[in-house]
Amino acid sequence: MFFRDREVMELSEREKSKEQDEGCIEPLMPTLASMYSPLMHDYVLVAHKTEDKEDEVQKKQAAFVEALKKKNMKVTEIVLDDKVFYGVMAPSEVFEKYKYLLKVSDACNSSGEQKDGVPKSTRIRIVYFVLLHTYLRNGEDLQELMRKGVFESMFCLHETRKQKVLRQKWARWSALFTWQPFNDIREYFGEKVALYYLWLGWYTLLLVPAAVVGVIIFLYGLAFFETSPLIREVCDSDIIMCPRCDKMCDVWKLSDTCSYAKVSHLFDNEGTVAFAMFMAIWATMFLELWKRHRARYVSKWNVYDWCEEEEELIMEIVNDPESKPKEFRHSYLRSALVLALFTLVLVVIIGLTHALVLFRVVMRVLLADQEDWEFLKNHSNTAVVMMGATLHYITIQVMTRVNRYVAFKLCEIEKCRSFAATERSFTVKMFTFQFFTAFSSLIYIAFFLGRINGHPGNYVRLAGKWRLEECHPSGCLTDLFIQMAVILVLKQTLNNIFEFTIPWFQRCFRQTTAKKLQRRCGNCYRKACRQEDGNLEPCDTCKLREWIKNYHLHDVNSFSLFNEYLEMVMQFSFTTIFVAAFPLAPLLALLNNMFEIRLDAIKMVSLERRLVPKKTNDIGVWTKVLEAIGVLAVIANGLVIGISSDFIPRLVYRYNYGPCANGTANGLDCMTGYINDTLSTAYMSDERVRKDFYLKQMMNATQCSYKDYRRNEDYTLTSQYWFILAIRFAFVILFEHVVVLCKFIAAWFIPNSPMRVKNRRLEDKFKRLKEELRFMNYRYDTQV
Repeated sequence: MFFRDREVMELSEREKSKEQDEGCIEPLMPTLASMYSPLMHDYVLVAHKTEDKEDEVQKKQAAFVEALKKKNMKVTEIVLDDKVFYGVMAPSEVFEKYKYLLKVSDACNSSGEQKDGVPKSTRIRIVYFVLLHTYLRNGEDLQELMRKGVFESMFCLHETRKQKVLRQKWARWSALFTWQPFNDIREYFGEKVALYYLWLGWYTLLLVPAAVVGVIIFLYGLAFFETSPLIREVCDSDIIMCPRCDKMCDVWKLSDTCSYAKVSHLFDNEGTVAFAMFMAIWATMFLELWKRHRARYVSKWNVYDWCEEEEELIMEIVNDPESKPKEFRHSYLRSALVLALFTLVLVVIIGLTHALVLFRVVMRVLLADQEDWEFLKNHSNTAVVMMGATLHYITIQVMTRVNRYVAFKLCEIEKCRSFAATERSFTVKMFTFQFFTAFSSLIYIAFFLGRINGHPGNYVRLAGKWRLEECHPSGCLTDLFIQMAVILVLKQTLNNIFEFTIPWFQRCFRQTTAKKLQRRCGNCYRKACRQEDGNLEPCDTCKLREWIKNYHLHDVNSFSLFNEYLEMVMQFSFTTIFVAAFPLAPLLALLNNMFEIRLDAIKMVSLERRLVPKKTNDIGVWTKVLEAIGVLAVIANGLVIGISSDFIPRLVYRYNYGPCANGTANGLDCMTGYINDTLSTAYMSDERVRKDFYLKQMMNATQCSYKDYRRNEDYTLTSQYWFILAIRFAFVILFEHVVVLCKFIAAWFIPNSPMRVKNRRLEDKFKRLKEELRFMNYRYDTQV
């Protein structure tokens, strides 16, 4: 056997290099007990006990167990009350085949598992694959049997000693400010989970400079809170503004919104432009530095060139040497169907955004008509924004479940070749659905609110009845800020609460039942079972106690880790896209992530069943998703500053229309008169205006102002409007080109892999080739 020959060679060389004690000869092949010390079953199946042996469920249970035994799997059956527990353990030859195939594979041959013993995480992964790919004669697999109630549950077992180590080092709230033990996480949960925490820890660390800069920008706006001439102009104004809605709303004074103008200035000032550019470059730096950070660890873990799909191919052969590879297939009809359904779902999601717009319009009218609630009537604009944001959050929560179901069904139609391919396809679809669900309403507020509503005498109405919303004279950026703040705070706070408390309450509720079942198991007085380093297999009583403890934990599945990634990547989207409207978003994300890491750790180690350890060398398609978000962040922030904010109109006014531009300053601030310059006037003498506003609404006023650049005579757009629009588009193009150029330079300047990692890989390959040559010479010498 190949590995046996190699071990003989290595043993002979060890004997030549050092003196050996008399009679001390290492065994060529480790015993079963020493290889798997302490002995534990790799997986456990749970089924309901049935007394009738002729029952169809009982027959299928027996048939599946028999199919496992034909693959030389060791199955231990233990009955307790109405439950039947099947402990499954794979024989050593399964793992020897796996190690040999790793050696001869193209992408997985650098793994350290070729020489070392097979770790528990790999054993679980292989047995899990065998279980999922064991079929009855009628073609039913384990997942179909579970759906039909033949088996109730399946799970891999936690290791008590390693659990304690992880709790002490990592999975506790007192470790909030300590570094994560990535090597221990990788050994217990596999590289896939370890890379998630490695990425999350790196993301949290790099949020620190982003949060610091965001706070500085916020304090900059706060420093000029009372001295800004724009705020003074709003607060001291006696301008009468046009009614915000039909019939129920009256005219109002601009000075009534003094507080609103102050809040707007906090998030819409000159520092916003610099912060948006900083965050766009920060996103690129984060991704490039993450690639380097990842390379260090995957190189140390010997999975730099690892391929998940190739490992699946290896496990297919290990499971069934007579199996045929699942071929790559492509169907234009199936792809067209998936694309059509995918587009239909996006149309429905965008339709929900229109429903939210309608809700805001209708609620504005209803709140303005509230005679009993004077406070709501006076602050109807803010109340509608808050209510719209809360409803948007509820919509996101509901649509998350709908989107997941639809994405799964679309993947079933696609029929991907491997689980890795299915996971990639599901990730792209699910993230796209979630992105449109979360950001469609924000896009409307950022780029359409107050720009398509028309003007007095010619308002745009929904269904010819309800007027669209208008922006505040200080801009629409405050509405965008409120929407983002409410969604981000609610999403992070409530999600974390439910994510932690549900498994915690479930464990507390089931703990009593578990203890009762454990007491029925009886007590074990066998000394070998209490020895932590013993090599003997535990008795049935100890096995059953351990199985019951794991059985009553919160269930997990193949996509449990996906949910964690989706939550964090959506947060990354909120932190970078539209960050110009919410500079405090990185700070909120930082505070959330500091608790998120420990919350997820406690949940995985103590509250949930053990995740199946997966081996990988990257975070997968999420890297491409993050790169796409970085590009969208440049585009969105450029448009927010250029189109949504008042940065460009203020700039144009200062240098073209203000008192400093026309030489009439005389000690006045250059922005004096800016608010009045952005307003147009509607006169009740115009018949078209009288159709929109009743005399009761006008409260004896003969004219009112509204935010727009229009002529008072015929309501056509002024030349100043077109000049500002041209400058807006010029700024957007210049901003995006400059930032994209900076992103490309940063990506080029920072190599994906450190030179130390490249040199280490070079040395490893060189060493491996020399070993192969030495082994070939050894075999040649022994044959001669």
